[in-house]
Formats: sequence, C-alpha cells, structure tokens
Amino acid sequence: MAEQLKNPKKQFQLNPNWAQLREQLSSNGFQKQRSNPSETENPNSILGKRKSRSSDDSGDAPPNPLIPTSSDSSVTDVIGMDCEMVGVSSVGNRSALGRVTLVNQWGNVIYDEYVRPVERVVDFRTKISGIRPQHLKKAKDFRVVQKEVAELIKGRILVGHALRNDFKALLLGHQKQDIRDTSEYKHFLREGRSRALRNLATEVLGVEIQNGEHCSIEDARAAMMLYLKHRKEWEKSIKDFARLKEKQKKRKPKKKKRSLRRPASE
Repeated sequence: MAEQLKNPKKQFQLNPNWAQLREQLSSNGFQKQRSNPSETENPNSILGKRKSRSSDDSGDAPPNPLIPTSSDSSVTDVIGMDCEMVGVSSVGNRSALGRVTLVNQWGNVIYDEYVRPVERVVDFRTKISGIRPQHLKKAKDFRVVQKEVAELIKGRILVGHALRNDFKALLLGHQKQDIRDTSEYKHFLREGRSRALRNLATEVLGVEIQNGEHCSIEDARAAMMLYLKHRKEWEKSIKDFARLKEKQKKRKPKKKKRSLRRPASE
C-alpha cells in the first residue's frame, strides 16, 4: 500500500486513459483540487458550487411580468388586443389586418388568428409584423375574424396601444368609455406626446420587447400589464371625469336676455 502511494503511476498503469486525463488536469492547474480523492465524491465540489451559485443568481432575478401567473384562459371583463398589419394596394403602402391577438387580464391568449385580407397582399412586412406567406395560406377570412373579435370585445374593457390603428384595420369601433389606450394615458405621456410601447415596457415593466419582429401576443400582454399596474388610478380618473360631465349636464342653462323689440311702424 505504501509503495502505491509513493508511486501513483503504478497505481494507474492498468488504466492509461485515466492516467492521461489526470495529466491533463494537472497541466490545467486542477491537480491540487483533485489530489484528495474525497473531494471527487464531495457534492460541494467545484461543479456543485457552480450549480448552486447559478440557481441562487436566477432566484434573485425579477420575474418576467409578461409571463402569465395564472393558467386561467377564460374571457375576462378586461381584454388586451394587438394587431399586426400587412401591406396591400398596388405598392403595398396601405395597411390591412394580418394577425389579431386577444389576451385576458392574466395575459393568457383567448384568441389568436392570422387573417387573409380582402385585397391581395403585396408586402408582408415580415421584419416588423413577423408574418410570412405560409401564415396566410390557411388563415381565416377577414370577415370571419372581424365578427369573432367583435363578439369577444363587446361590452368589455379593451386595453391596447394606439388602438385607433387596430380599429381601423378591423373596421370596428368600441364604446369610448370602455377603451384603455396606453398611448393616451396621461401618466404614460412625455411632454404631452405618446410614447412607443417598447419604451413604456422597458421603463415601467422592466422588459424588452419588439427587438426585431413584433409578436402580437407579447405586445398585447405588455399593454395589459401597463394597464394593470396603473389600474386603480386610471379607473378613478375615468369615474371622476364622468361625474364632472354629469354635474355639468345638471346645471341649469343661463337665461338669455330678451332683446327689446321695436314697435312696428304704423
């Protein structure tokens, strides 16, 4: 036994692969760490420490607010919407609906469809829309999607960013009191001007979106999370404005002064 400890090479003569591996580890500065056999079986070895440290670091990272925290996919009273457009007309400079996504208040998708426009698509605008020709081969007809979306959003609060563009593409309208547009909310404006959704997501939510091709699911979720973050104050401001308008209606109109009529000439 003593001879084996004095001459470690003899100990591994029957396994040349192990001897070669040991020499490589020694040349890389790992000999000292591997010299004690008990360390190789210790769960707190270098490999184990790296694994536990990485798990600790990941635990410190804040959760992504765009990932739904509930599996509930029901149609809630509040719905988020986002649309992606394609180009139609002879030169493709007119927008038409190419995809529409609806999410519930938890961020779960309740409707997501590619749309086949009435007119021929000239520009798929893939770099922004993420839509490709194969997506529209089996896409639903525009009129079908329009009807289905109208039924889902009817009577519900609709959240989105620059919703006027989505309504224009869908050829739909919505009750003004039920619209929550993150491009128009006063606390999201800068010097009275609306800001891009990606900038609001970065600043308010701490997430990056729209780095390249847009995703209507991600954008709808971002708008919904922005709304929920300011929901209490947002809804209060709407109620206060409604009360103010109601008071103004109840005020009696001022009586107009009667103008003196001249007597008719005889």
